[in-house]
This record gives sequence, structure tokens and C-alpha cells, in this order.
Amino acid sequence: MPAQRAPRDAAVAKPGPPAPATATPVTSATPVTPQVQLIPASVEGALDAAEEAVDLLLESGRAPGEVLVITTGEPHPWAAHELSFGEDSYWAQHDVGDDVFYADAGVAQRVKARPVVVVAVNGGQDTAAAQVLPLALACAGALLIVCGDPQRINSVLGAGV
Repeated sequence: MPAQRAPRDAAVAKPGPPAPATATPVTSATPVTPQVQLIPASVEGALDAAEEAVDLLLESGRAPGEVLVITTGEPHPWAAHELSFGEDSYWAQHDVGDDVFYADAGVAQRVKARPVVVVAVNGGQDTAAAQVLPLALACAGALLIVCGDPQRINSVLGAGV
């Protein structure tokens, strides 16, 4: 049977002194707050800004399966295209998790966490953005990128981002 490969991001263990007995181990229960970045964009330009952010993430070495994109207005064209083949096929691609996945605010509660979440505030009701942004923050393991009008985003979140 072939040896199982370690994930690309796994750190290589190096020998060294043992950790002090008083050290508290980090567990999966330890909450991690992802970094939040705001990319100012108009409602009409939010989707393009999100696409540029995804391109930069992939060019910088992020694996496609590490990225989730959520829209608050019109669905991303990829999502609309994939949904034309049926919801089962669309969600199967999500579950495989080997490519960038695009979802809209209406189904965002169903997505699984990924290291990077990009939100395009490209329209929709303020309630959609108000529901998606905290959800996106909870889903983002390392980085949340929000593309949209800073005033609208800050009014929805009730704080400066």
C-alpha cells in the first residue's frame, strides 16, 4: 500500500527540547480570530474585486480548495452555471473541497469552513450582508476578505473594519 502523504501545509517536526510542563496545549477548542481585510469597492465592482482577491490568493500559493467566495447580491456566474446542473452536483463539488467554491447569501449557512473566505457585498438587502458577514467570519480559518462599500459594511457590522 502506498505511503500516505502529509498535507502540504503540515509542518515538519524537528527534534528539540521538550515543551515545559506548564505549557498549555493549543486545542481545536481554542478560538482563532482570522485576519480581516477590507477591499473598498462599489456594489457594481465588489464581484470584480473579489475575483482579483481570489486570483492574488491563488498566485501567492493558496490552494483553490482553501478559498470560499460568498456573494450578498447576484450569485457569482460560476455558482449560477454549476447550479444549472442541479443542486446535488453543486454541493458535491463543495464537499470534495478541491476547488474555489462560490455560494450566495441564501445558502451561506450550509457552507463548511475554509482557511480563506472572500465576501463580495455586491448588492442584496442589508439583512443579507448582516447575516453573511458574521457567518463568514466564523467560517474563515485564517483570513476574511470583504469586498464592498466600507460605509455599508461598517454600518452592517456596527464597527470599523
